[in-house]
Amino acid sequence: MASADDVERKYNLITSRLQEVLGADQIKSILAEGRTPKCYWGTAPTGRPHIGYFVPLIKIADFLRAGVEVKILLADVHAFLDNLKAPLDLVAHRTKYYECILRTVFTSLGIPTSKLTFVKGSEYQLSKDYSLDVYKLSTLVTEHDAKKAGAEVVKQVESPLLSGLLYPGLQALDEQYLDVDFQFGGVDQRKIFTFAELYLPRLGYSKRAHLMNPMVPGLMGGKMSSSDPDSKIDFLDPPEVVKRKIRKAFCEEGNVSENGLLAFLEAVLIPVSQLRLERLRGEGGFDVQEGVGLYKPFVADDAPEGTVFTITREKGGGPSHYKSYEELKDDFAAKKIHPGDLKASVRDAIISLLGPIQATFLENEECKQAERLAYPDPNAKPETKKKKKEKVYHPPPPGKGKNVQLPSQTSGNLEP
Repeated sequence: MASADDVERKYNLITSRLQEVLGADQIKSILAEGRTPKCYWGTAPTGRPHIGYFVPLIKIADFLRAGVEVKILLADVHAFLDNLKAPLDLVAHRTKYYECILRTVFTSLGIPTSKLTFVKGSEYQLSKDYSLDVYKLSTLVTEHDAKKAGAEVVKQVESPLLSGLLYPGLQALDEQYLDVDFQFGGVDQRKIFTFAELYLPRLGYSKRAHLMNPMVPGLMGGKMSSSDPDSKIDFLDPPEVVKRKIRKAFCEEGNVSENGLLAFLEAVLIPVSQLRLERLRGEGGFDVQEGVGLYKPFVADDAPEGTVFTITREKGGGPSHYKSYEELKDDFAAKKIHPGDLKASVRDAIISLLGPIQATFLENEECKQAERLAYPDPNAKPETKKKKKEKVYHPPPPGKGKNVQLPSQTSGNLEP
């Protein structure tokens, strides 16, 4: 049995910064018994992963610090089923790339990947038992419930394919076959989570808890999406591309409700800064020497104790140091922070955050090859080898050619 203080500490770490928790008592019960909670987070390898992925990955860091066993599902079968966004051979390359980039991100944050397990969906989703459970589930689930469950995740079309209707059921079964206590995802997954809570017990399986992150808006407002290149920043975008995208980002003076930069600062930059501050103090459960990268928090060298983020001013006025996101947001709402200064500070922090990731990735030839195969240049012309022209012998016509004898070369006299 664990102490009440230990249970409270771990539970608070597991649930911090989340938008919603379903099944909180289940998690507390596991912690109270002294057992190790097990969870999974899944991602379908379709579009290129972007910095919005930092939101769940940083939360996974909290899980690891709380002693949770984490499985990351690379849902290759789901990726294929989602309205055929990619053929199976391309999904295989993208699955490899996703694992490469996610491991690199964890390493750059100083999170040991030995504490994580990466699982490909096809490793168990094509098994006899899993397939039989899919058939059993199909006898229980109505078309209406399947479509409703996937409404926020599966692309909605006028005539939905059967593959999209299967998607929520597969995600529910993953909880059983990955043998976890809770599933973690964005709040856009809520309908699938409640679907799983309803239908897994009908198959004789346990109901799991579900933890949900808030969704981070894109740079132009709306959802950060791989399909909209201007709404997101790729993990491998070079500094000049980051600068261009941040410069174009929507950031209205005093507007804190529709501001993707502020949302990213709250969900990613400040938590990373806090994590790095804890590491520098020798806290957090990770050795400060583990991993690679620069562990400097996003604060000025002369910032006072407790600062988690510094806003620098490009046109003078001196920096502003903040001990919480709320302080920073209130100053922006009061127009004490100019949008240009917010953009510059967030831009520099993102470039600093991506630097170690890109350096580590570019050292790995296998990962670079996976990226090239996963996302081939659509404008590249296919390489075609020029066919060597074969020489064909054509005999000369009669009386022509180099071996024909001329009259002057013939012997004897010519007749008059």
